[in-house]
Amino acid sequence: MTDPTDPDTPDVTGQPATDAVRRHDPQVRGFASDNYAGVHPEVLAALALANGGHQVAYGEDVYTGHLQDVFRAHFGPTAEAFPVFNGTGANVTALQAVTERWGAVITAESAHINVDECGAPERVGGLKLLTVPTEDGKLTPELIDRQAYGFDDEHRAQPQVVSLTQTTELGTCYTPEEIRAICDHAHQLGMTVHMDGSRIANAAATLGVPLAAFTTDAGVDLLSFGGTKNGLLLGECVVVLSPERVRSIRYLRKMSMQLASKMRFVSVQFEALLAGDLWLRSAAHANAMARRLEQAVRDVDGVTVLRPVQSNAVFAMLPREVSERLQKRYRFYFWNEATGEVRWMCAFDTTEADVDGFAAAIAEEMAG
Repeated sequence: MTDPTDPDTPDVTGQPATDAVRRHDPQVRGFASDNYAGVHPEVLAALALANGGHQVAYGEDVYTGHLQDVFRAHFGPTAEAFPVFNGTGANVTALQAVTERWGAVITAESAHINVDECGAPERVGGLKLLTVPTEDGKLTPELIDRQAYGFDDEHRAQPQVVSLTQTTELGTCYTPEEIRAICDHAHQLGMTVHMDGSRIANAAATLGVPLAAFTTDAGVDLLSFGGTKNGLLLGECVVVLSPERVRSIRYLRKMSMQLASKMRFVSVQFEALLAGDLWLRSAAHANAMARRLEQAVRDVDGVTVLRPVQSNAVFAMLPREVSERLQKRYRFYFWNEATGEVRWMCAFDTTEADVDGFAAAIAEEMAG
């Protein structure tokens, strides 16, 4: 016998009873951000699996407990995962755990923690960002040295952490060797290495290596592991790779307002993503769609692809008036308002038809 008070009880149409109304066309897709995409069906199925009954709150549930084994399978036996709500929260929590109150973080000028987190690392985390300009978004030991000085100078915020992004905000991808060189150099200077891995799965798909190859094995100490851009409803994880270098994550996560009460619903999403190959399938598909888009527009007269396509992003230049007309048909953003550079992003649910339709629209607008 069905219970009419249960929202999962099907109505006469066979669908779950709900007062919610679908208010968008699920066939419409854009190229503005992989955050625009919905939830992967396999992740939705996992959420339903974790629903029902009671589980202990604040991470003492069986799903979060099992999640540690899932992450250790990828990152090694000492890895420990701390689910949080979002990427900014992951970065702020992680960086606080490896800095003193007088500490500073060396990062690329284009890094998300510098340009897209509303000053949260500095205002909420209470740390200083020391930025370095880069041509491709990637740090090197030589670039790090531009800010790695003034140790023991009481007048200068102390460089304590190097934060790199994989893949970078410019869509480029560090090799394991490049990351190893950064980690070796930072460690020799007494600094810790943090990786902002909001698109870490896209990097692994590009490199064709396991996640540990350019994190744990390369010397990264602390990782912000992204899930939302790869098909999760919400959630990221702070992953501790070098426990001896990191302190007080549990308290900092709570203090940073990143402790989920119903954590099982964050953790089970990561299990769905990482226990099998969903993380890699989704990222590889998004990368392939970006390459398809690059190939489709390279021969369009007046369109210039500006950067190597090493992940799920295409950066291009075309006349501003064309971009503005095109934005009325497809959502995407200007990456650089001053120059007119645009960024086109692909996601796990971007189809070949989506790409071909967008490329055709670009050609039409350029011809118009």
